[in-house]
Amino acid sequence: MQIIFSFVICLLATTIGGISGVGGGVIIKPVLDATSGLAVSTVSFLSSCTVLAMSITTMLRNRNSTVKVETGRGTALALGGAVGGIIGKLLFDLAVATGGTLVSVLQQVLMIVLTLGVLVYTCNRHRIRTKNVQNFLFCTLIGLIMGIISSFLGIGGGPINLVVLFYFFSMDTKTAALNSLYVILFSQCASLLNTLTTGKVPPFQWSMMLVMVIGGIVGGLLGRSFSRRMSTKRIDQLFIVLLIVITLISCYNLLCVL
Repeated sequence: MQIIFSFVICLLATTIGGISGVGGGVIIKPVLDATSGLAVSTVSFLSSCTVLAMSITTMLRNRNSTVKVETGRGTALALGGAVGGIIGKLLFDLAVATGGTLVSVLQQVLMIVLTLGVLVYTCNRHRIRTKNVQNFLFCTLIGLIMGIISSFLGIGGGPINLVVLFYFFSMDTKTAALNSLYVILFSQCASLLNTLTTGKVPPFQWSMMLVMVIGGIVGGLLGRSFSRRMSTKRIDQLFIVLLIVITLISCYNLLCVL
């Protein structure tokens, strides 16, 4: 029953993630934390693998789309995100080794704070004057910070990426969503490779991994298909609803941990 539930959650999360650019881990991670009974490290690992599968599928699916990744700034962000993904995973492993259940508390608190911050920004976005950063090194630094946060939280980047792309690069909703998934692809790939090469793969069931990854692949296909048909206004509305749901789930998880 848990496997079927996990598949449905991954399918829905990555479909929404593909539409809005949040990736899906920002939904998968808190929901599985609340329902699966799995260790924090196992949930983070499975979530990362699912989001990676979704982002690869989305990039392949988007090859002929009119919305494109910005190869200059997008690649700088992605490279920074890849390095940040490794650093964030190292920090997470260190926290797990020393903090025990404190790690889960820290993750939930950070999720709540960051998600509420993103929600406030998004609701007031039209009033905020944005930047248009072009410097390659600064773009890489921004990507680095994004990668560290997303890897540590095990969410793939999600809402944080979008706000950064809105504010620092003045991207429209659909362009920001695609570039966010591009950064997620690099950061999650780097994080996974680091986990494999250091031998720190947490215990997990292969059947659970398989259904979650399949859900991520199908979700990536559906997400890009829906995104092409939806207006920017509808995607923005979906993003706001998603932020509220994530905040509520994270609050519930925090209360359970405490």
